[in-house]
Amino acid sequence: MAKLGESLTSLKEMVDTLYHFRDHFFENHSLDEAGSKPTQLQEGMDKVLKEFSSLESSAVEENRAMFLYLKGKLLNITGDFNSQAEAALSRSVKLSPTLVEAWNELGESYMRKNDWTTARTCFEGALQHHKNKVSLRNLSMTLRQVPASSGEEKISNVEQGLLRGKEAVGMDTTDGQSWSLLGNAYLSHFFQVSQNPKTLKQAMSAYSQAEKDVVAKSTPELHYNKGIALKYEEDFLSALNSFSAASALDPTWPDPASQAQQLVRYLQDIVNLAQLKGKLKAKKLSSLISSLDSVKQLGPYSGGSYNSPSGATVNLNMIPFTDLKSGVNTEKVILGVVICSVHTEDTVPFTFIMIDKGGTPIVVTTYNLSPGKGVIIGDTVAIAEPYFTPIDIEFQSSQFKFSMVRVESPLVLVINGKKAGRELQAGVQMSTFTKTD
Repeated sequence: MAKLGESLTSLKEMVDTLYHFRDHFFENHSLDEAGSKPTQLQEGMDKVLKEFSSLESSAVEENRAMFLYLKGKLLNITGDFNSQAEAALSRSVKLSPTLVEAWNELGESYMRKNDWTTARTCFEGALQHHKNKVSLRNLSMTLRQVPASSGEEKISNVEQGLLRGKEAVGMDTTDGQSWSLLGNAYLSHFFQVSQNPKTLKQAMSAYSQAEKDVVAKSTPELHYNKGIALKYEEDFLSALNSFSAASALDPTWPDPASQAQQLVRYLQDIVNLAQLKGKLKAKKLSSLISSLDSVKQLGPYSGGSYNSPSGATVNLNMIPFTDLKSGVNTEKVILGVVICSVHTEDTVPFTFIMIDKGGTPIVVTTYNLSPGKGVIIGDTVAIAEPYFTPIDIEFQSSQFKFSMVRVESPLVLVINGKKAGRELQAGVQMSTFTKTD
């Protein structure tokens, strides 16, 4: 940035001080004061704007483009779209096309009004003048949101977004905001490209790095997005705690509380349906259990042979649900009959409950299922080498206890004695959960 005159130096110090107040608020204030933060920020902005008015003529004389940039940056501080900020920043970059900071601020203005295509142009333009972490991380986010003409283009954008996120972190490994955005890039990749549990773990690793930065740690977006990742890792208690942390940091943002309520409702439905055996009548339940026939319904698994994901051929022994151990149950197979599915606002995972010959219910979460596909009451399902988790958590005086098996791909299922076909396997789409800074 060019050397500034006296008026611009004074204005820049005021803007920087207000941003420091915003970003370090919880170092000097308790969480109980979170609700007053927007008001205090607005009051601070109004005060500094008066200084901009009084110093405008001398500052414009020093450097009009820089004055407009600083004013636009100040007006952008609340995180909401501000048309005056957009106008000031647009004029700034016209006067000084190489002012990278102004291009970045202008791009963020377009992000705030969901004009992702123009935002992308701003960040890519900034990078042509100077490679910097702000442009890279914002481009990472923008690429995931920009409209695409095909599924292939969308996947390409997500992959490009991940690369830009890695570049941003590479430029400054201590920047928590860049780590947070990289976590989001991995999460988006999990849903739209690979659906690989390792990708979720990479997202969690990035969020953990972000939390080492005091500024990033106090942003509600980090805790919200981490909560989303934890929910899909099926670490439900940690997910609920993350949503609570996000709500505490920004009580005016409804999404974290809404996500927590949705997850609690899902867990409560699972507990209720498992206890009530899918609300089926005793006669119907008894009929379903008696229909279980391991010889017919294990299908290709009935011979005890299974090609594991590692490529090895293993022998399978059928066990009752009560014999499942935490983690992967190698060389084991389970068989049950579906007694109900569990509704959720999310399309992922497809959740159902089945019961074995002994009458024990188990919850099955299935990922990478084609939209509209699934199983219905009365279907028999065999799962080779099931990944088992006993859930026993308490949140806000509610207890959730049930047994769960996670299935990463429907292709490992045998349904009604037949191996699940490739038509059941699909990529999944997620609703975006970007809240711009």
